[in-house]
Amino acid sequence: MTLTKRSLMLATVALAASLGAAAAQDAVKIVGVVELSGAGATAGTNYKNGAQLAVDEINAAGGILGKKIEFVVYDTQTNPGNTRAAVQRGVDEGAFAIFGPVFSGPIGASMQIAQKAGVPQIVGGEAAGLTKQGVTTLFRTSLNQADAMPKLANYFKDAVKASSVAVVWVNNDFGKGGRDAIIPELQKRGIKIAADIATESGQADFAADAIKVKNANADAVFVYLNEEESARFLRAIKQQGYDKPIVGETTLLGAKVIELAGAAAEGAKGHVGLSVDAPVAGFAEFGKKFQAKFNYKSDHNGIKGYSGMYMLKSVVEKTGKFDKEAFLKAAHGAVIKVKDVPGILIDSKWDDNGDVDRESFLAEVKGGKQVITGTLPPVNKF
Repeated sequence: MTLTKRSLMLATVALAASLGAAAAQDAVKIVGVVELSGAGATAGTNYKNGAQLAVDEINAAGGILGKKIEFVVYDTQTNPGNTRAAVQRGVDEGAFAIFGPVFSGPIGASMQIAQKAGVPQIVGGEAAGLTKQGVTTLFRTSLNQADAMPKLANYFKDAVKASSVAVVWVNNDFGKGGRDAIIPELQKRGIKIAADIATESGQADFAADAIKVKNANADAVFVYLNEEESARFLRAIKQQGYDKPIVGETTLLGAKVIELAGAAAEGAKGHVGLSVDAPVAGFAEFGKKFQAKFNYKSDHNGIKGYSGMYMLKSVVEKTGKFDKEAFLKAAHGAVIKVKDVPGILIDSKWDDNGDVDRESFLAEVKGGKQVITGTLPPVNKF
């Protein structure tokens, strides 16, 4: 190789490295740590896809403070150990924020890593205990169970007119948190717990549990399971000829559950925090864009991923810089309204613990679709 050719090659390599470094400086890295396989695949995939839709929109509009988002996603396989490793990897790679996971157990197993590094972690989990441990880097995109369950207990008392309820829950952090939140609220309202039935994550056969519910002879059943298990339970309980109200939280009434359960989902009722079927203009528009991009209907987790990314954008732009400490300070107590940030989809507020507050909805499965039957106000006015 001649000296001239060698010099030209070295100059080309140096230029490429320089351009790569410049590109890196013009991007902000956000690491998604989500359940793309395992028991949480439905929830995690929706969360990731919603976030990706927001990233694409934000980047097309010029990014955040002039920087494009580099969104890198790692699959946790719904495994706490893998989740910890993925969060640590994101921290080591210099991520400005960690996005996910969705399941409460993996969140609890990983959030101390983000806390130690001072990295914001925007998650989809609902378990009440997550934000009671003094972690200052955690922000929910879901309502806390402690806020959602009183609304649901009121529904059992005022709309269902139940004096006794059988409670069916999945034996993981999500399920235990929901069970521990709903039972005291029902009892406060004079409603008896006729049966307290624990099931396992990933459980395939719910025939025995359905028989227990039927034999309990309660006025209604409360179902708090993961998506696939919810569908299996609905099929099992309908096979028993059960004709009393089947009530749940957001998961029971999700699009994937309705798809998998088919006719067995008909008539299921409950409380939903987010829904593309809610009478909110932003939800409907998001639903159309999500359907067009991914060729299926988003559930609540897609909305959480999408609005969570816009929450991150809004807070960063409020601080005017990519500074993690400034972000944490500004995000606690942040009120973000649709008129200012359309991508947030619904007016929302985050408190000092990282819990989100906003309107929520009552729903019922009718004609194979989730139909919103009522709107409930935020826990606190803002």
